[in-house]
Amino acid sequence: MTKVYDRVALVGLGLIASSMYWAIKRAGLAGEVTGFARSAETRDTARRIGLCDRVCDTVQDAVRDADLVVLCVPVGAMGSVARDIAPVLKSGATISDVGSVKRSVINAVAPHLPADVHFIPAHPLAGTQHSWPPSGFSNFF
Repeated sequence: MTKVYDRVALVGLGLIASSMYWAIKRAGLAGEVTGFARSAETRDTARRIGLCDRVCDTVQDAVRDADLVVLCVPVGAMGSVARDIAPVLKSGATISDVGSVKRSVINAVAPHLPADVHFIPAHPLAGTQHSWPPSGFSNFF
């Protein structure tokens, strides 16, 4: 496939994000995939297994200059994450999420986003009982 994005940022590095990373890399959809997880242990695990081209220690570093940002965090955390990343979002970037509900995510995220980004709420309609970074696999979707 043809590269669609120069940089994709995955915020939260559990099952869905790790599966997205492996699928993006397998298909050649992005030049670089950055990742961030709140937990240092999760970031260390992600680095150890080669999850993401670059695992960042701050969410702002992960999303800076990203063309696509996917929020892969619990629904209750999405508003605060949106608030934290808003100042560094690239103009024209697409922001999406993998939350299981939409109205509460839209209400929590949309007020924080700058007018020059595109917010597309989503749901992967997929999952397993596992949530740790090594649980992801490229043909999950």
